[in-house]
Amino acid sequence: MSFSVLKEIGDAQKKKAVVDVRPGDTVRVTQKIKEGNKFRSQTFEGVVIRVDRKESHTARIVVRKVTSGVGVEKSYLIHSPLVEKIIVTKRSKVRRNNLSYLRKRSGKSARLTGKDFDRVAVNDVTVPEEAPAEEAAPEVEVVEAPAEEKKEETKEA
Repeated sequence: MSFSVLKEIGDAQKKKAVVDVRPGDTVRVTQKIKEGNKFRSQTFEGVVIRVDRKESHTARIVVRKVTSGVGVEKSYLIHSPLVEKIIVTKRSKVRRNNLSYLRKRSGKSARLTGKDFDRVAVNDVTVPEEAPAEEAAPEVEVVEAPAEEKKEETKEA
């Protein structure tokens, strides 16, 4: 198979709009979990320590939180149909793409410096509507009036 065919298949699997998630963000990920014949939603809130292949259909984020003194990391495929929504609750100033050094830290040394951001704009994932194609519009023929008539109209006004 050629690369272009694989790219088309991958792009067809992508979600239309996704939240802009960066390392250092504190996010709340809601995921569908199947138990028997039923589905339920489960949320997981933590710090994004890694973002992989952001533009690809296999984009992945790794989210970490500490619960009862135990560090828990979960990896989510952003374009997976099981990931219902991702909400950015806090954005922090970081200088790296992979924050794996947070695994070794606890308490105050594991804190990240927050920074201001527009929470509503970042979490807005509405799909921009595509404008109708210009080719589909009926062609309209423009006919110009003779120059004499234009001069008379301007004099009267």
